[in-house]
Amino acid sequence: MSSDWNPLALHPPSHSEELKVSFPQEHVMLMTLNRPRHLNAMTPQLTTSIAAILSWFDDEPSLWIVIITGEGRAFCAGADLKAWLHNQSSGTANEQESVASSVHGFASISRRHTSCKPMIAAVNGSAYGGGVEMILNCDIVIASEDAVFALPEVKRGVLAAQGVIPRLGRVAGHQLASEMLLLGNSITAIQARDRFRFVNIVVEKSAVVPTALDIAAQINMNSPDSVQSSKEGLVLSQKHHFEEAVQTHSLSLVSKRLYHGANIKEGLAAFTERRKPRWSNPAKL
Repeated sequence: MSSDWNPLALHPPSHSEELKVSFPQEHVMLMTLNRPRHLNAMTPQLTTSIAAILSWFDDEPSLWIVIITGEGRAFCAGADLKAWLHNQSSGTANEQESVASSVHGFASISRRHTSCKPMIAAVNGSAYGGGVEMILNCDIVIASEDAVFALPEVKRGVLAAQGVIPRLGRVAGHQLASEMLLLGNSITAIQARDRFRFVNIVVEKSAVVPTALDIAAQINMNSPDSVQSSKEGLVLSQKHHFEEAVQTHSLSLVSKRLYHGANIKEGLAAFTERRKPRWSNPAKL
């Protein structure tokens, strides 16, 4: 265990009971959506809690990875459609403006691109609509063998507008993305891994979170500066053309922190001395 890891010193901001936050492993935060009776469908209160916790997580140097999972038999059923209908019927809904002005997207996750810390989805069960939008913005996805995924918005007269359309098109290709988006049908975890290519690993249900924790532990064997800079490079490659992405990445504050930080010296020294490196928390940007 790192000398600078002390989970008792971590004090996350207050949040709704609809979200559980824990620190099960060195440098790892686990967020569990906690509305099992409602299949973890998103609410404004839950979104606000996720936003506050992730903002705090981004600024906490000792936390390097976040894992997102759901309580019960579902990962996330997406938006609360009954509440959506109420807003539509009462004339209070303004979805187009809401989507356009949303900085981080559905559940404060689906369009989140400001963090260079890895996000792992531990998909314990069904994911629909916004739940899939969240998953497509995670860096690594572990899924239960009985998980199903669907973007059924077209069946409800609404739109998957929080970032999943361009991401799915890029990951799966135009034709397969069209299959999910235009038919609105469910696919299995195996199909999500082998055909649509947005799931990394499929395991039995009881192994989903343990597998995510194992992946997190493997990532954390590497320099957190290098990991975070690598993720930043991937994110920038989605925003810019090749040369601009490379140039922007090479001059970024995250890259500067890597080249001038303690971990680059530690990694090179550990290699020369034939020992395991002892990584330290990245400096605050």
